[in-house]
Amino acid sequence: MSTLSPLQTLDYAYGKPDATATLKADPSDFDVTEQIAYPLSGEGEHLWCWVEKVGQNTDWVAKQMAKWAGIAPREVGVAGKKDRQAITRQWMSCHLPGQPDPDIKTLDVAGVQILKTVRHHRKLQTGGLSGNRFQLTLRDVAADTAALETRLKNIAIQGVPNYFGEQRFGRDFQNLPKATALFQNQIKSPKRHQKSLYISAARSWIFNEILSQRVQQATWNRAIAGDVFQLEASQKWFVDDGSENLAQRVLDGDLHPTGALTGRGDLPSSDNAFEIELSVLQKHPLWQAGLEKLGLKQERRALRVLPKNMNWAWLDSETLSVEFDLPAGSYATMVIRELFNLSLADSLCTT
Repeated sequence: MSTLSPLQTLDYAYGKPDATATLKADPSDFDVTEQIAYPLSGEGEHLWCWVEKVGQNTDWVAKQMAKWAGIAPREVGVAGKKDRQAITRQWMSCHLPGQPDPDIKTLDVAGVQILKTVRHHRKLQTGGLSGNRFQLTLRDVAADTAALETRLKNIAIQGVPNYFGEQRFGRDFQNLPKATALFQNQIKSPKRHQKSLYISAARSWIFNEILSQRVQQATWNRAIAGDVFQLEASQKWFVDDGSENLAQRVLDGDLHPTGALTGRGDLPSSDNAFEIELSVLQKHPLWQAGLEKLGLKQERRALRVLPKNMNWAWLDSETLSVEFDLPAGSYATMVIRELFNLSLADSLCTT
């Protein structure tokens, strides 16, 4: 594979940035706080633990939590994986019916501490979060500060393309050729988790290419004929019904145009939106056939994400702090991608 990252082939909403910076020079430069979608009841069989980790892998920490609680790893619930080279805070639930709460001080794991616990009647499910708060520190910044300020203001108002980020595709994007090998039956008896990663990578890259075409045409943040729309802060989507106010609702940020997370069945888009999606699918017949054979349903993902509560400040002439909220499934690095040509101190992960 070329040394050029596949993500660099995708179009930029505000033009490829000239500014450069380093991200993740230290774990504290990438600070993530999980946000859940509902209040906790304070009672029930599941002990929810508010866990802070530094420089540790989420799956590994979950296993340590299981040992601490004296339960099987499958009894620990996690909403989503967080970056390793970072300071992160997230909920992990432990199923402890009829058992007292373990002493949080007895968890002896380097870089991990339980900040608080709350009882709840349900296990924490994968995807059971509303989003994440990111506090990022960019170091060694070299930029035209006026141009950078303009980009920051534009992103705060207009958002960024909702691309899937690096972690979706594995180290060095190796999950993409692995997906091809899987669909060619060249991988014998793949583990379920690995198979899921390869399938997800292929599907996500098709979406990224669809979105890149919309960015190239400057329609990633506005409605075109035949679009399928998603409500802001919702997973619900609906097809273009010809309503006169749809285009304005997209401009207002109330609706987002969507792209295909392809699978079995007909694309719900039509007209211009359909033609763009079909042109990308036709470039990947093996992946499309494989996804259909596996029975994945047609789904949708918003083409645009709007960072909420975004603010920034210069800590010194070469250090910029940027903070914002993103919904679950969106990538902080795809926001920073529109600002800087990054030097990465560590491979990056998802929200």
